[in-house]
Amino acid sequence: MKKFVLTGLLLSGIVFSGMAQSRGASDPKAKTILDGVSSKFKSLKTVVANFVLKVEGANNSVNDSKKGTVYLKGAKYKVTLPGQEIISDNKTSWTYAKDVNEVTINNVDQSSGAMTPAKLFTNFYDKDYLYRLDGESNEKGKVLQNIEMTPTDKSKNIFKVMVSVDKKNQNIARMKVFEKNGNHYTYEITSFTPNAATVTDAIFTFDAKKYPGVEVVDLR
Repeated sequence: MKKFVLTGLLLSGIVFSGMAQSRGASDPKAKTILDGVSSKFKSLKTVVANFVLKVEGANNSVNDSKKGTVYLKGAKYKVTLPGQEIISDNKTSWTYAKDVNEVTINNVDQSSGAMTPAKLFTNFYDKDYLYRLDGESNEKGKVLQNIEMTPTDKSKNIFKVMVSVDKKNQNIARMKVFEKNGNHYTYEITSFTPNAATVTDAIFTFDAKKYPGVEVVDLR
């Protein structure tokens, strides 16, 4: 299993070519819940969230799980997974692979529809998905509001996304992506720390001095 596949869910791997046009209508109850998540996230200065990323291949061909952490401040983010870091200050992005001690640098395309960790907590859903409330469930002492989302662009490999929102805290607790090829990706938040004082701007840049001998691939 390539490490970049494990990053796919966090960055969603959902890249849209142009703005999708809405077809049909979304459930207003689901919109109220998602708007609450977005509003709360926008009110926070910083966020640190630990997560578990699970990959399930079609016919049990792949079954993998990794723990990671995401740091967020506005549109800036840093994702750490075993052997990999992805960093963005919203102008430049750095992807570091530990096994080859290599960092790839790119400009951030502001016009791109690619999903980022920050967008997962904001109103990404309005332009590219139809959504409906799929009831509530009780898990680990929490009431989760489950929302089924379907892309408006049916040509994409993603055909469904299930988002579970912690009803009490208005945080995303879990997101599961279903692909047409049978692969499933589950992104589960295990802890969510708002306004963490340890999150500074320095986190959102790559300091090559801390990685002796790192090979730099600058694609800007």
